[in-house]
Amino acid sequence: MTCELVAQALVSGLLAGFVFALIAAGLSLIFGVMEIVNFAHGEFLMLSMYLSYFLNASLGWDPLVALPLNAVALFLLGVLVYYALIRRVLRAPMLAQIFATFGLSVFLQNLAQFLFRPDFRMVATTMATGRIALGGVFISRPQLVAAIGAVLTTGLLYWLLTRTETGKALLATADDRQAASLMGIDPDRMFALSWGLGAACVGVAGALLSTFYYVFPQVGGIFALIAFVAVALGGFGSVTGAFLGGIIIGAVESLAGVFVAPAVKNIFVFAIYLVVMLVRPRGLLGKQ
Repeated sequence: MTCELVAQALVSGLLAGFVFALIAAGLSLIFGVMEIVNFAHGEFLMLSMYLSYFLNASLGWDPLVALPLNAVALFLLGVLVYYALIRRVLRAPMLAQIFATFGLSVFLQNLAQFLFRPDFRMVATTMATGRIALGGVFISRPQLVAAIGAVLTTGLLYWLLTRTETGKALLATADDRQAASLMGIDPDRMFALSWGLGAACVGVAGALLSTFYYVFPQVGGIFALIAFVAVALGGFGSVTGAFLGGIIIGAVESLAGVFVAPAVKNIFVFAIYLVVMLVRPRGLLGKQ
């Protein structure tokens, strides 16, 4: 096995890992603020990818140009879902909360299956095409653009959470919602904002993925599973941990596919996850 092949696998894995990290960051944000797992996170991603596809097919918009629209549309969808569904089960048992988001996931996936059929679709044209050669390593330009976009978006989210008053209010609500309420912070608004921002993350990720990945009703489940493992690996409630977990999973998946076999690469991802859970149950950067 040549060094170039290993380098190729590592670079490809890291590029994919950055996108996994963005998806996981949105999921972790919602859990960190509300302690509710959004099982419909993958379906939000799927809707964003379909939005990119239809904007391209009907209006000729490149997914990268339509990216801000995807982010806004999914932000509004996240807020709508919070007020229409999640708000009603906030004080309900955890099982009811799980059923609420899982039921939403099943509904959205079957709605997409009914409306769009189980066809595999692909964006016809995009600005990001071709590949770049660096020594013996070839880098897919769409994947490179997606990775850069994912890093910038995650960085923007981190800046929002740590450098703005709104972000600090979100973190305060995540730490202690009762204390935050006494300080004049409206937890209800923060909950809605967390759902909006979490959905906006997959809005951006969906636009980026649609430049090189097939769009079909079950596509969200593929990335949602990876995102759940990334969040658990990095630590539930930690956006930084989710980002780190996504990168690790991307690298492990790609290297395992080269060193062993593509068919068993996910086994290694879950094996690492289980080891981390045994040694550090709260994840790499999770809260106590």
